Amino acid sequence: MINYSKEVEHMCVVAKGPNHGPAPIPEEGKWVKAKEVSDISAFTHGVGWCAPQQGACKLSLNVKNGIIEEALVETIGCSGMTHSAAMAAEILPGKTILEALNTDLVCDAINTAMRELFLQIVYGRSQSAFSDDGLSIGAGLEDLGKGARSQVGTMYGTKAKGVRYLEMAEGYVTRMALDENNQVIGYEFVSLGKMTDFIKKGDDPTTAYNKSLGHYGRFDDGKTYIDPRKQ
Repeated sequence: MINYSKEVEHMCVVAKGPNHGPAPIPEEGKWVKAKEVSDISAFTHGVGWCAPQQGACKLSLNVKNGIIEEALVETIGCSGMTHSAAMAAEILPGKTILEALNTDLVCDAINTAMRELFLQIVYGRSQSAFSDDGLSIGAGLEDLGKGARSQVGTMYGTKAKGVRYLEMAEGYVTRMALDENNQVIGYEFVSLGKMTDFIKKGDDPTTAYNKSLGHYGRFDDGKTYIDPRKQ
């Protein structure tokens, strides 16, 4: 039962003209006039942050017919957020995107990421907007690569002492190579994912460590090598 004010009750009826419905949005290679939550399908990513902005969350969702079938939660900068992410990754799958938008996902950054994703998805701005039939469930893991690890970059610099490379997409930086002018020309890294896999297969830690080392740039041409965490 809808209640109308007296002013509206006394108005005469004016016939409504053409109704073209919602504008179509691109979804998995189709143009869809979305009217219900179940009309939405998409795979996409979004980033959220907490109120003090001390940490951030990258959230990836794979939505089929309005239901979240897959969720990947990646966090940085806040230890508490990693535990919240564990809960969110359990909470999100199986919910409609509207339910998820109105669910407490424990951490402000994760809730903000969910809001940003919702806007992308319902406006047809998803990663899979023009991909026929979208992306299969498991696309989130493919985004992580073979080691199933988030790609993290951590760099630190000061005016007095210059830059320090701490973590690259390839892994944990062990040494930086400097030329005769003390400028960076390369770095050595250890892939922690690979090292762990070698140890699980039976290698001793030293062997696993050495097998997981790599370098980038003109590392071999370095005049000086420094440990970025201690020098």
